[in-house]
Amino acid sequence: MGKLEITILGSGTSQGVPMIACSCEVCQSVNPKDKRLRSSILISHSGQNFVIDSGPDFRQQMLRENVQSLEAIIFTHEHKDHIAGMDDVRAFNYKQQRDMPVFCTEDVEKAIRNEFHYVFAENSYPGIPKIALNRISKDNSFEVSGLSFIPIEVMHYKMPVLGFRIGDFAYITDAKTVSDVEKKKLDGVKVLIVNALRREEHISHFNLQEALEFIASINPEQAYLTHISHLFGRHDDILDDLPPNVSVVYDGMKIVV
Repeated sequence: MGKLEITILGSGTSQGVPMIACSCEVCQSVNPKDKRLRSSILISHSGQNFVIDSGPDFRQQMLRENVQSLEAIIFTHEHKDHIAGMDDVRAFNYKQQRDMPVFCTEDVEKAIRNEFHYVFAENSYPGIPKIALNRISKDNSFEVSGLSFIPIEVMHYKMPVLGFRIGDFAYITDAKTVSDVEKKKLDGVKVLIVNALRREEHISHFNLQEALEFIASINPEQAYLTHISHLFGRHDDILDDLPPNVSVVYDGMKIVV
C-alpha cells in the first residue's frame, strides 16, 4: 500500500483549547502544543491528500499545512465541530475544477443537507461549494482514489460515530463504547489514534483510563490520544502519565505509518 503520512490538523475538543473566556493554566499556557484546534486529520498517500472531518477550523488548518489539493473529505459524524467548515471546499472546487467527493453516513448527509441547504437549492447561488455525496456505513469498506477505508462504528453516548482503519493505521474519535464486533476490525493495527477527553469520566467520550484500557485491548505498537479538553491538563503533564507506547498528539504533528 505504501506509506501513510498522518498530519494532526486539530487535536482539541468541540470548544478547542484555549477555550473562550477561560483563565485556567492550560488555556493560558504559552506552549504551542497546548493550542488545540477542533479534531481532524490529513492523510497523505502517494501524493494524494484526504481529510477526515472538516470542522470550524478547516480553512485555518488547510492554510497552516499548505494543502494544495484534496481528494476527498470523509466524515465521522454530524456534530458541528466535525462538519462546520465544509463551505471552504470552494477553494478546492475552483483549483481542481471538480466537485469535492464527500463520504458520509445517511445521518451525516441529513445534517449536511440541513446545515448547508443552499448547496442543494434548485436555483443555486453562484460560488457555493460543490460536493459529490457518497453514502457509507459500518458494514462495508470503501475506496477513495485507490485507498481503502474500513469503517469502525463506535458509540458517542447514543450516537453512532465512524472511526476508520486504513491499512495498519486507525483513527477513532468521539468514542465512549465500542462493541466486540467492531473492535475485531482493529486486530493487528500498528498505529492507533483515539479520543481521550479528560481524566474524569464523561457521558459520551473516553476518559484517560477508558482510553488506556481500550488501547491495551487492541495492543498496537504505538497509540496516540486526541480530542483533548482543557480539563485534561497541559500537554507535558499528560505525557508524564502515559505508558511507553502511548503519547498525546498536538496540532501539526506528523506520524508516518
